[in-house]
Amino acid sequence: MKTFEEKWTAWIDGELAGDELAQFEASLPDKAAAEAEKRNALKLGTFLKEHLPCHAMGNEEFFHHQLRERIASESAVPTSSSAGGGRVWWPIGRLVWVGATALAIFSVCTFFVMREKPATQQSQYLSEILTARVDPAVSPNATITMFESKEDRVTVLWVEGLQSLPSEYASK
Repeated sequence: MKTFEEKWTAWIDGELAGDELAQFEASLPDKAAAEAEKRNALKLGTFLKEHLPCHAMGNEEFFHHQLRERIASESAVPTSSSAGGGRVWWPIGRLVWVGATALAIFSVCTFFVMREKPATQQSQYLSEILTARVDPAVSPNATITMFESKEDRVTVLWVEGLQSLPSEYASK
């Protein structure tokens, strides 16, 4: 539905016809004053066309005009995300800030994780052999050999000929 202003402009330009014209003229409070204003608007339009003609632009002026229009349209902020060629989605400044934030979060998390367990503590997987003996009644031909390396923090227990591990073997 047209607003009053749109109907008014169409009436002055002579674009209303039929029922729409009749309804609009019926809605006018003072039809004589409206007709006078219509005549004055048409006279003003004719006067402006006669005395202020639009001068034709030369090629150079037209080219500059096109450039100015293009610059104005490209520098305008797009109103929707679907406008193409407008704004870059991830400009360099935003990438720098996101990268710096990610590094800061990583360093804070690393600090708290590394602070939680100092590197000087022994691993939970390290065990110490308390006793190494064989019961001759269970396995008479069994032998136990222990190899220990302090710099690698490794102890190897080599057992040969053992049928089962006795219950008194313990590790802490």
